[in-house]
Amino acid sequence: MTNEPSSVVRINSIDVMRGLVMVLMAVDHVRVYSGIPAGGPTLGIFFTRWITHFCAPAFVFFAGTSAFLLGRKLNNKRALARYLITRGFLLVVLELTLIRFSWTFNFNYRNWILAGVIWMLGWCMVLLAALIWLPTWAIATFGLLMIVFQQVFGLVPRLLPGSVAWIWEFIYTAGFETPQPINILYVLVPWIGVMAVGYAFGAIMIRNPDERRRLCLRIGLGATALFLVGGVVTTLFGGGSGNAPPFVIRLLNQQKYPPSQLFLLMTLGPTIALLPLAEGARGWLGRVLTTFGRVPLFYYLLHIPLIHIVSLVVWYLREGSIHSEYFATAPYVSVPPDHRWGLPLLYLVFVIVIALLYFACRWFADLKARSQSRWLRYI
Repeated sequence: MTNEPSSVVRINSIDVMRGLVMVLMAVDHVRVYSGIPAGGPTLGIFFTRWITHFCAPAFVFFAGTSAFLLGRKLNNKRALARYLITRGFLLVVLELTLIRFSWTFNFNYRNWILAGVIWMLGWCMVLLAALIWLPTWAIATFGLLMIVFQQVFGLVPRLLPGSVAWIWEFIYTAGFETPQPINILYVLVPWIGVMAVGYAFGAIMIRNPDERRRLCLRIGLGATALFLVGGVVTTLFGGGSGNAPPFVIRLLNQQKYPPSQLFLLMTLGPTIALLPLAEGARGWLGRVLTTFGRVPLFYYLLHIPLIHIVSLVVWYLREGSIHSEYFATAPYVSVPPDHRWGLPLLYLVFVIVIALLYFACRWFADLKARSQSRWLRYI
């Protein structure tokens, strides 16, 4: 590794943007326990889901950027690789234990195992540990190739024996049915590409503030414009029956599982373009978002059980029952339409949860800042 300065100033805009998408993530997870389906027949329900589409791309992208910045601070690629592998496996274990329990409040592994976002994030970190030895331009190229040509990975299972071809579903969706009780929500491709591009993006974030802001605007607005052009063309030529949703809804309703090229342009473009604005975030809102953004894993581990508990209380107050059977396979839930919450109640619970999370995250952020324990770096 080159002899770069080991002292790296923390970049506030990353914490602010990460904190913002984490707040939006809580909206979606309250929605899960409200019983309101993803998307839906009304604009309010559609956009309640749509605003949360920014969460996973930004989370994975900035995980890569943070790895780049940590590498400069450590000035030791072996130490960075060791950290990524250790933290990656920690995330995988947490997904299968604490996070799974937080979603369902049961240990019935015979019926439900979910490979979710934290599972994917952990394995991508492990893979990134191998990529960091390459030049930054090569990592960026690798990431872009994974995103642009992701559909090629859907062809690979045709070359594999049928009995094991389903394993490829962890890599990329190819239409095979996984054995029960395994359910795969997040595949590794193209998400490893998003993390790799985010890592290379770190080289932009360490430039002087003026150049950094200029490049963020160019990249972010360019990606957004590319989405609009590509999205408008595909939506127009995709047609739609007389009962099809309005044009804007079809334009914004891009494929998330796995995330299409247009989905990633739609979400990462505005996220990058907003970084210069986030850099100047001040006041109470800036402090709240920065606090959340400094302790992302602590926030994630706390917010699911908190939302689950608060939601069960609300269910009991509304109907005299917590309806735990609804959430045995959360975040996949099935609630009868006449029992679902309305959006006002959903957002009221969201505000209560965010307020409780802020005080807990502020305490932990202060503890992390004061402590010399290297283990806290993993949380």
